[in-house]
Amino acid sequence: MEKIASFTIDHIKLNPGVYVSRKDTVGAETITTFDLRMTSPNEEPVMNTAEVHTIEHLGATFLRNHPEYGSKTIYFGPMGCRTGFYLLLAGDYSSRDIVPLMTQMYEFIRDFRGEVPGASPKDCGNYLDMNLPMANFLAERYLENVLYGIDDSRLVYPD
Repeated sequence: MEKIASFTIDHIKLNPGVYVSRKDTVGAETITTFDLRMTSPNEEPVMNTAEVHTIEHLGATFLRNHPEYGSKTIYFGPMGCRTGFYLLLAGDYSSRDIVPLMTQMYEFIRDFRGEVPGASPKDCGNYLDMNLPMANFLAERYLENVLYGIDDSRLVYPD
């Protein structure tokens, strides 16, 4: 069997960043999949499920309510390895195109206080597995270490 595209990226050289993972065509529409890598694979500890779950709820809420990107958001969710998230948008985008959107989203997550949207037994299958303080911390870390002042080394997959 052939490796899928995401397994062909050299994860030893991969740093946290915002990468185009792939582009697919569905009918006449391009779907761009982004790799929002928050931790350095195989180097740093992975994120725990509670903070990943919280970031997922907050990020999806932010994106689906965004005035420009809400209708273009196909999916936002965690990677199984817990080093980041995938974002699928309808449209043909580059990594740089979404840096302002990701900055807004992670600032929203960093600054969020109160009840996490959808964190109730009626709305979520594992609503108790949330950690808002750690989600706030990780969003701040991603903003400071990656998004603020991002350069091409964090926008294009390493060779």
